Formats: sequence, structure tokens, C-alpha cells
Amino acid sequence: MKELDDWLQALADEVGFDPADVDVEAVLDLAGDAAHHVVRPAAPLTTYVAGYVIGLAAARGEEGTPRATEVLDRIAAFARAWGPTTA
Repeated sequence: MKELDDWLQALADEVGFDPADVDVEAVLDLAGDAAHHVVRPAAPLTTYVAGYVIGLAAARGEEGTPRATEVLDRIAAFARAWGPTTA
């Protein structure tokens, strides 16, 4: 998606990160899982929380810190498992 790639590059230029570090498909999949298995407004909230958790882990710099993909996968699985008995 050219427009999405252009937007990611513009964001990277604006705030200073490497767009190659962003797994766009994983983030979009996570948003979809949250929207479909929880409630639509959970999509932006869930992706924000994932980024926050990844940022905290990176800032701590502790050994054994989870990688971004591990955090995204764990939160996506949690969202997919969400249901009336989970809430």
C-alpha cells in the first residue's frame, strides 16, 4: 500500500525512527484481532498499548526483554481469546 508506506516514511522522518523496524503487517493484524474479537475501539487502544509495552521493555534494556514480535503475538493471541467468559 503506497499511501501507507508513504505515511510511515513521513512519520519516521518527522519523529526519527527507522521504518524498517516497524512490522506493519503484525500491527495491522493486531488491530484487526482487537477490533473483531473485542470491540472496534479496542484496535487503536491495543496497538498503542503494544507500542507502549515494547517501548518500556526497550528502555529498561534488561536481559531477556521480549522482542516486539513476541509482544505483538502475545497481545494478538490474548485479543483472539477474548470473549464473554474472559471479560
